[in-house]
Amino acid sequence: MRMEAKLISSAQNPLVKKVLQLKEKSRERKKTGLFVVEGQREIELAQKGGYTLQTLLFCPEIIGDISIESITKSLNPEVIQVSESVYGKIAHRGTTEGVLGLMLSKNHALENICFKNKTPLVLVAEAPEKPGNIGALLRTADAAAVDAVLIANPKSDLYSPNIIRSSVGCLFTNQIGVGTTDEIIAFLRTNQIKIYCAALTASKNYVECDFKAASALVMGTEATGLTENWLKNSDQNIIIPMQGEIDSMNVSVSAAILIFEAKRQRGF
Repeated sequence: MRMEAKLISSAQNPLVKKVLQLKEKSRERKKTGLFVVEGQREIELAQKGGYTLQTLLFCPEIIGDISIESITKSLNPEVIQVSESVYGKIAHRGTTEGVLGLMLSKNHALENICFKNKTPLVLVAEAPEKPGNIGALLRTADAAAVDAVLIANPKSDLYSPNIIRSSVGCLFTNQIGVGTTDEIIAFLRTNQIKIYCAALTASKNYVECDFKAASALVMGTEATGLTENWLKNSDQNIIIPMQGEIDSMNVSVSAAILIFEAKRQRGF
């Protein structure tokens, strides 16, 4: 049974304009504390990850057999019905099942990170910029169930639709902390987490390293690598030996190799 809901059929409606602003402008997302999530799976992953659904918009011509009640559960968000033409305007992609949510963002301060065991495995990415790389890193982190993803000096808004889409919802399944390089180094030291920096100089083959203790695998950008401050504070620089002509791989591929070696050592 489908609940009755207010209908919006005009693209000039203030809520439609608000959704478009939230999708397109990082400044608007930061000002309102809201962001846009498309698709039933992503909305449900966000709610499972502790995000609050404020408003749900749905298009009955597209939604099919999806139960609005199963998405909203007992949280009682505002539920709005939109016409097919309006949904086509606000949706980032046409295959999102006719449902779109406005969610409240989280505070990703480092002090909110909580480890459930004494030997956490942490992925650190310094200054990641490309949404596709960030999304792929988050997917890898989810697949390996790392204890936290820390982003140093971020260049992109985490709640950009491109990052949400490329992460296939893994933005919501990972514990994420954001800070400066200095803040994250201090956080790792305070928590007695060894720092392993992916770097070309003074490096040790990654398979020769012991990642069973509390460990942070630190990745830089493909263009410039890690900044000097990370290299000065590294407990051990690590390298993935290359057998071809190039000396680096995509950052998300490199991270996956290192993370799953650490997981292999830990018996998972």
